[in-house]
Formats: sequence, structure tokens, C-alpha cells
Amino acid sequence: MSRLTQDQIARQARMGLLARACPARLAALLPDPPASEWLRKPEVGSVMVRGRTGAVGAPFNLGEMSVTRCSLQLADGRVGHAYVQGRDKDHATRAALVDALMQGAEAAQIDAAVLAPLAAEEAARRTARAARAAATKVEFFTMVRGED
Repeated sequence: MSRLTQDQIARQARMGLLARACPARLAALLPDPPASEWLRKPEVGSVMVRGRTGAVGAPFNLGEMSVTRCSLQLADGRVGHAYVQGRDKDHATRAALVDALMQGAEAAQIDAAVLAPLAAEEAARRTARAARAAATKVEFFTMVRGED
């Protein structure tokens, strides 16, 4: 079993947030990306999605989904990677740029300007979805008739 460092755990969370972000919103938050050099141009492929019955059963192949991946390097040598669902090459590019930028001195600025708004919007979406689900909740109760 591998043990991850705190930096690796934070990077995983950041990469997941970027992958789940709305591409248009990410583009609005990072309108002028810095110059970079491709290590791997954005390319579209597919991955096998696995599932488990009831989240505990034996894993099975659910099907394939499209993903786009890319890797780039900033002028100062920092490298960023990204995998995003779908075929949006611009989304993958911006996610990789944020990954690279978070490895430098401007990490706090990028966190405040890009990641914090994305995290807040994702939390709001989850809360709204939970509220809609809670509104459909039905509570059953049993009344006891008489005494035995």
C-alpha cells in the first residue's frame, strides 16, 4: 500500500476539481494563460469505466468513456498534466496550466483566483442537489393498534 504525502493528496484533489469544473467557467477564471510548450499535445482517447454493485460487489466493466489528456511545460520548467472527461482540448489545456502554475510562487494567487471559486461553486451545486433529493424523502412510521 502506497502512502501519499500531503502535497500529493492536495494535488489529487486539485486535479479532480479541475477535471470536474465547467470548461467555460475555467476559461473565464483563467482568460490569459501563460505561454507554454507541449510535452504531450491534447489528445482524445477512451478509458474503461468500472463499477461495483452496491459499491461493495465484485468489480465489472461498465463501459468506455472519452477522456482528453495533455502535458505541458512552462518557460521556467514547471510541468502540468491533466485528464478531463470528454473531448474538450481547451479544458484539458487550462487544467494542465493550472496544475503547472500551482507548483510555483503564484500558487496562492491561483488558488484564490481560480480554485477557490471553482470549489465554492461545486459545493453549492452539491448542496442544491442534496436539498432537491431531501425534498423527495418519504418517512414511514408504524402505529400500534391495541395492546397485547
